Amino acid sequence: MAEPIVEAVDLNKSFDANHVLRGVSFTLAKGETLVVMGGSGSGKTVLLRLVAGLIRPESGRLRVFGRAIERLTEEELLPLRRRMGYVFQGAALFDSLSVRENVAYPLREHTSLGEAEIEERVVGNLSVVGLSSDVLDLLPSELSGGMRKRVGIARALSVEPEMLLLDEPTAGLDPTNSKLVADLMLDLRGGVCDTAMVVTHDIDLARTVADRVAVLIEGRFAAVGPAERVLSGDDPAVRAFLAGAAR
Repeated sequence: MAEPIVEAVDLNKSFDANHVLRGVSFTLAKGETLVVMGGSGSGKTVLLRLVAGLIRPESGRLRVFGRAIERLTEEELLPLRRRMGYVFQGAALFDSLSVRENVAYPLREHTSLGEAEIEERVVGNLSVVGLSSDVLDLLPSELSGGMRKRVGIARALSVEPEMLLLDEPTAGLDPTNSKLVADLMLDLRGGVCDTAMVVTHDIDLARTVADRVAVLIEGRFAAVGPAERVLSGDDPAVRAFLAGAAR
């Protein structure tokens, strides 16, 4: 059996007196989409940032691409981060840079590609997310919310990642744009990037893209398993969360 892309055992993370994660364990296999759900402040984004090596756990073990990352230096983390694409909540585009420069940014930072190759990859990645070259010279402020999300995904794809980490990819979008983003995430699994970890409170997104769902409540996973089993299960805490998320 292939080694998991991510393997977490008993992760704990606090901020001052706030104990956010309390012994969280999970695996993410190659070719799998794991959706982590939970309410606001439940620690979903904290967990994603731990996997990316942006913050460190107080205790527990965390292996990414087969390597323990809890104590790695920033320099040692860089080769691993180049193998992942991170889509921040709200896309987190650089306001003063055009779409072209936003999507090219990781290529300039992490590769030695020439300008012609960078331009080709930028246009290609925008095409993957359903955007034409007409948007290349636009600023983020000139884009709709759905377009900003798709540009954020195009930027994450620039380094040809083996795993995507997506933080609330449909937050703030209307139902039509939410469905477009969900459908795009399914399309990416066709070969562009087949492994993903997604944090969201969006039940429809989870039903559409998840192989497995994990529900984070009070710092622990109240349920982890195949998407339909968890989303249709009878655990009282999970049912209460899902009922609130559906409103």
